[in-house]
Amino acid sequence: MNLKSLLATAAFLLPMAASAQSITSAQIEQFKSLPQAQQEALARQYGVDLDSLQAGSLQNQRPREVDVVRPVTGNGGQSGARGRNGEQDSGQASKESEQTPDGLKPFGYDLFAGAPSTFAPVTVVPVPTNYTIGPGDVLRVQLWGNQNKQMELPVSRNGTIDFPERGPVSVAGQSFQQVRDQLTELVSEQYIGVKAAVSLGELRSMRVFILGEARTPGSYRVSSLSTITNVLYVSGGIKTTGSLRNVQHKRDGKLIGTLDLYDLLLKGDTSDDARLQAGDVIFIPPVGPRAGISGEVYRPALYEIGSQTSLQELVRLAGGLTPQAYPQITRIERTNEDYLRIIAEADLTGTSGKNTRVHSGDRVTVASIADVTGQYIEIKGAATRTGKYAWAPGMRVSSVIRNLDADLLSFADTNYAAIVRTDPETHRISVLNLELKAAVTRPGSPEDLILQEKDQLLFFTNAGKVSFELGGPPANGNQQAMAEQQARERKELEKKARQYSRDALFEPVIKRLKAQAGPYSPQQTVRISGPVRYPGEYPLPATGTLKDAIFVAGGLTDSASLYSAELARRYTDDNGVEQTRIIEVNLTNAMAGTSDIRLQSRDRLLIKSVPSFGTTRTVTLEGEVRYPGEYTFRDGETLDDVIQRAGGLTDNAFPRGAVFTREKLRQLEAQRLREAEERLKGDLLGVQLEGNSFGGQKADQVDQVRGLLEDVQSSRPVGRMVINLPAALADSGYQPIRLRDGDQLTVPAIPQAVSVFGEVQFPTSHLHTAGLTVDDYLERSGGPTRQADEDRIYVVKADGSVMLPEQSAWFGGRNQQLQPGDTVIVPIDVDRLNQLELWTNVSQIVYQMALGAAAVGNL
Repeated sequence: MNLKSLLATAAFLLPMAASAQSITSAQIEQFKSLPQAQQEALARQYGVDLDSLQAGSLQNQRPREVDVVRPVTGNGGQSGARGRNGEQDSGQASKESEQTPDGLKPFGYDLFAGAPSTFAPVTVVPVPTNYTIGPGDVLRVQLWGNQNKQMELPVSRNGTIDFPERGPVSVAGQSFQQVRDQLTELVSEQYIGVKAAVSLGELRSMRVFILGEARTPGSYRVSSLSTITNVLYVSGGIKTTGSLRNVQHKRDGKLIGTLDLYDLLLKGDTSDDARLQAGDVIFIPPVGPRAGISGEVYRPALYEIGSQTSLQELVRLAGGLTPQAYPQITRIERTNEDYLRIIAEADLTGTSGKNTRVHSGDRVTVASIADVTGQYIEIKGAATRTGKYAWAPGMRVSSVIRNLDADLLSFADTNYAAIVRTDPETHRISVLNLELKAAVTRPGSPEDLILQEKDQLLFFTNAGKVSFELGGPPANGNQQAMAEQQARERKELEKKARQYSRDALFEPVIKRLKAQAGPYSPQQTVRISGPVRYPGEYPLPATGTLKDAIFVAGGLTDSASLYSAELARRYTDDNGVEQTRIIEVNLTNAMAGTSDIRLQSRDRLLIKSVPSFGTTRTVTLEGEVRYPGEYTFRDGETLDDVIQRAGGLTDNAFPRGAVFTREKLRQLEAQRLREAEERLKGDLLGVQLEGNSFGGQKADQVDQVRGLLEDVQSSRPVGRMVINLPAALADSGYQPIRLRDGDQLTVPAIPQAVSVFGEVQFPTSHLHTAGLTVDDYLERSGGPTRQADEDRIYVVKADGSVMLPEQSAWFGGRNQQLQPGDTVIVPIDVDRLNQLELWTNVSQIVYQMALGAAAVGNL
C-alpha cells in the first residue's frame, strides 16, 4: 500500500477513534505502519491520544488504568475538577469540609472525597466467573498447539459470536464460566491437537444515573461489572449533606435495595453492594439525624443515627472508649422542647446509661480520668528526667536521685533543692529545704529526707555554671555552620537556665502560699536582699532560722558583712494598725546557728555589704616618673603622695608641662563636643539656605564651616585638668590634688619646641629660641592666612592654661616671649560669616581642639 492510501485510511480511522467507536486490529496495525512523524501529525490534527490508541492495540498487554477521580485539594477547592457543564465547582468543596465549633467533622465522607476527571467508562475491574455475557462484550480466544492463533469475538446484538469455521455461537445470557467451558469444548472437537484459552476482552458499557446529594450528580457510562460503590467513587462521592446510611438503588422507578455505607466503613461488609444494570439510578437522599461524640473515644465525629440509636451504639460507632475514658461521667448536650440547650449526664457503666436514647443534634462528651492522682512523686526543674514517678512508703531522696552528674543537668545547683509537700488533709502546701549533695552522697542520713506521696522535688539553676558554659571559646569563624550551631545551643541553654531559676520554679509556689494565707494562717514567705547569690522572695523555711533562709537564697557572697544584718518585721499594734519593727541581727551568730531569732511571716532580711568592698581606686603615672605604673591609692591620698611613692620625677622631667587627665572631665568634654557638633550642623544648614546673602562668597564659606565640622568630628576629648605640678610638689600652700579612680598623670621630657597651629600658612613646630615673641613664631610659619582672626590669637601654655595676648596687659601683648612647650593657636575669622551663633560654636570647638593639640605637643 502506498503512502497516499495509508494516509487516506488513517484519516478515516482517526475520526472513528475520536468518537469512541470500535476500530479493528487490522486498521490500527495499518495506521502504525506509517512513520512516527506522520502518526503524530495525524494525531494532533484530529485530536486523538496517540498513546491510548497504541495501547489499545496491544491485546496481550494489561489494560492501562485510567485515573477517573482526582482528589479534592486540601484547601477546600477541587484540583481541576469541573462539573457536567464544564463550570468549576467553586465553593462546594469548602462546604464539604465544614465542621462544628467543637472541631467535629461528619464521619465517613472522606472515603469518596474526590472529583471525577473523566466521564469515560471504567473497565479495569476484575471479572468474576459468574459474570453474565451480553451484547457488546468481547471474548478473546487464544489457540495454541497445531495452530497458533488469537481471536477477538464480539457478542452481537442477537447474543451470538461468529466463531471462524464454525459459524454463530449463542453465548448471551450465560455466565462467563459456562461460555469458557463451551468454547473450550468446541475447539477440542473441531481442531485436533489444539487447545484454547478463553478470556474477556473489552466489556460492554452501560449508562447509569447518580442523583440526589452526590458530589457530581449526572449520568455515567460505567462497566457492566460496576456496583453501587464503584459508581459512587467514579462520581466523586457524597456531599456532607447526603446520607451515608440510606443510599437507594432504583430500577424502572422502583426501589430494589438500599446500601448502608456504615456497614462498609465499620465492618467491611459489602453484601448489599449490588451490581448495577443499564438505566439503574442511585439516589442519595438528604442526611438523616446526626449526633456528635467527642472526648475519650477513638473516632470523635458527627454520626448519622437512627431513630432508636442508644448511647452505647453511638460509642460503638465512634470506635469504643479509650483506656483514659471515665464512663461514669458522660455529658450529653441537647436541645429541649423549648429550644434551649441543656446538659444531661449518663453513666455508661450501668444499663440505663447504655440504653439512653440519642436525639438528633446531641453532643456527647466522654470524660477522661484525671491525671495520676496518687502514689507518685514529681520531679521538676534542672533534672535529666523530669516527670512523675511511682512512690512507695519509705522512699528517700537518694532513691530518686542516685548520681548528681547523671540525674541532673550540667548547670544544676547540686547544693540545694526544695521539696514542696501537700498536706493530704488540708491540701495546704509547705516547703522543705534539701541539702542535696549531702542527701545523695550519704544515703539514709538525716539530710536524705523521706519522701511522702505527691511530693514535688524542685531542682534549680546554678547561675555560676551557666556563666561558665556560656563563656566557652567561640567556634572558628571560618566554620559558619559550627558557629551557628553553637549559637543555637547557647540560646537554648539560656532559655533552660531561665526556666529553672529560683524565681521561675518558686513563682507558682509563692502564689499558692499567698493564696492559702488567712487571719489564722499567716503568709509563709520571706524576702531576702543584699549580697546573697539569689536575692528574692522565698517560702519561709520550716525551721524558721536565718541560716536556712540564706541557704535557700544560695548563700552569702564574699561581700557580705558578718557584723550585722537588718530584719524588718511587720506587726499589728494595740490599735490594729500595722507597723514595722527593725531588728538588728548578728549575722555571725545566725550563720553559726546560735541566734535565737526566728523568721516570721513576711519578714524582710537585709544582708549588709562590707563598706567599699572590692572597690579598687587607681591612678596611672606615665612618662618621666622614676617608677611609672598603675598605683592603688588610699582614701585621702593626694597626687603628691603617690608621686613620692613612685620615687619622684626623673632629672629629665618637665613638670610644668605635665598632663593630668580625669575620666569624669573626659566624659563632660565629650558631651560638650557632641552638643557643639549638633549646633554647628544646624548653623551650617542655615548658611546653605541663606542663598546669596554673603555677597557671592557662599560656597567658600560653606566649605570653611564644613571643614571645621570635620575637624570637630575627628577630635577626641582629653579630659585634661590644668594643674601646676611644680607648685603641687614643692609648695605646701598649693591646694592638694585629691585623686579619683581612673586619674592619669603624664610627665613629659623637657621640650625644645614651640608649636604654631590654625590659620597660618605652614602649621608646624619650631625649635625654641630665647627672645622670640608670638609675632616672631607667626612669621616663621609664613604668617596668618586671609581667613585668620588676628585679634583672637591665643597661646596654650605648657601646663594647659590659655593666654590671650591681645587682652592681657600683664602678658605683654604679642611681644611677650614664649617658653618651650607653648602652643600658638590662630583661629578662623568667623565674623566674616556674619553668624554670631556660629562663632560661639566654633570658639568652643576650637578651644577643645587647642587643648588636645597642646597635650599631644607636650608629650
